[in-house]
Amino acid sequence: VIAVISQLGIETTSFVAIFGAAGLAVGMALSGTLQNFAGGAMILIFKPFKVGDVISAQGYTGSVSEIQIFNTYLKTPDNKVVILPNGPLANGTIINFSKAEKRKIEVIIPIRYGDNLDGIMSTLLESFLLEDKILKEPEPSIQLTQLGEEKASLSIQVWVKNVNFNVVSNTVNAIVYRLVSSEGFLNLKNQND
Repeated sequence: VIAVISQLGIETTSFVAIFGAAGLAVGMALSGTLQNFAGGAMILIFKPFKVGDVISAQGYTGSVSEIQIFNTYLKTPDNKVVILPNGPLANGTIINFSKAEKRKIEVIIPIRYGDNLDGIMSTLLESFLLEDKILKEPEPSIQLTQLGEEKASLSIQVWVKNVNFNVVSNTVNAIVYRLVSSEGFLNLKNQND
């Protein structure tokens, strides 16, 4: 069009400047959209997550309910829908809780000095081994992790299949809760003396 106008003898410099400025404005206006489009294409090609996976990204955690070319939809545990633009999502950190077959549950609990450490550990391990959804390989483990002035801490670690994570988390917490004394510390001294 500019070539035809210039053949007619009309000055085209101003047309070129207008078209250039318009192209720049449109390009800048679409930059976020194009970034989201490219991010959506990357997510669909490389599949860092799929529909149904539980992920944490951009400060939100939820189940992926839909992946579109420009946005990804998450459903949070309290049933809110979060719409994440794919550009920042593809370029940011994503934690996929569903990708691995197994997950570790870790609970930190306080114990008092003088409590029966061996009794606490063996009672907890026996309780965990009775639960069929807690994996036997890797074995459940309990470690003394911190020594404070008035108390110490035990780190309880059990492995579960990913699909059982929430159920077993509740089970582990219930087992520990049943063994906690009224002061909030594990105390098996009376049971093992």
